[in-house]
Amino acid sequence: MLRLKYIVLVYRTMSCRKSIIYIIAICLLIFACKPKPADHISSLTPPVGPQIKNIFYTNPSFKVIHVFVALCDNKYQGIVPVPPKIGNGQDPETNLYWGCDNGVRTYFKRSKDWQLVKKQKGKKMIMERLIFKHRTQNVFLVADAWDGQAIEKTTEDFLFSCAGQLKDTIRYKKQVIGIDGNAQLLAYIGHDGLMDFGLPNKFKNVDGKTRDCIILACISKKYFSGFINQAKANPLVWTTGLMCPEAYTLHDAIAGYIKNESNEAIRKRAVSAYVKYQKCSVNAATNLLVSGW
Repeated sequence: MLRLKYIVLVYRTMSCRKSIIYIIAICLLIFACKPKPADHISSLTPPVGPQIKNIFYTNPSFKVIHVFVALCDNKYQGIVPVPPKIGNGQDPETNLYWGCDNGVRTYFKRSKDWQLVKKQKGKKMIMERLIFKHRTQNVFLVADAWDGQAIEKTTEDFLFSCAGQLKDTIRYKKQVIGIDGNAQLLAYIGHDGLMDFGLPNKFKNVDGKTRDCIILACISKKYFSGFINQAKANPLVWTTGLMCPEAYTLHDAIAGYIKNESNEAIRKRAVSAYVKYQKCSVNAATNLLVSGW
């Protein structure tokens, strides 16, 4: 019954193409999230290796939000295939989680709260990087479109960042911006790859800092909790069931974060956005989108 409800919800909200083919595709994408019963976390906790960047930088005059988007990928991810155009993990332009109407790039570009100040074509696994500046607050948002084939690396870098093991910097004009573990809020958007592959739990916090995180992927609390606990990160919003990780949920949760609202208030904003776009009940969205432990 729940899955039938999700079909109706997605039918009403999928706006990248006004076609029944695309509606069915999103339904298949949601159904593709099939949890594996096997334990996916190892007890290994290797030290930080020399291959991990650790360039510390902080500037208390502004906040940084770093968003990791694993592009939807028919070929390289464990999902039921969606139409080729939105499921090409090597083409951000039309990808479901990036270039579509409710993808991160398009949705934030349309937002009255954010201004796109820099667009950069990526190299290797990061195919495109965007830097947004909040129009009224001292906050930068850096969004990376990761090649869908590299979903395991995307997940690893997100978790290394949550743990403070991975830190880096970028520049916008003369401004240095701390990203990865230098950011105050980290977010992951996309398919929950931990349903398909295992990772050793090598994401132990190394600097004693608690970073906030948002994880919008199917059943993310179950699959990410062991890693997030070791990283000592603070989960503002994550999920207990199947969901469509479109950008409006992230956008509205961030609005509360910028205002220094409580975890519960931030979660309520995410719930309201999900209800609005998915046309589901408040109770259903409240059970799906949770905060903390």
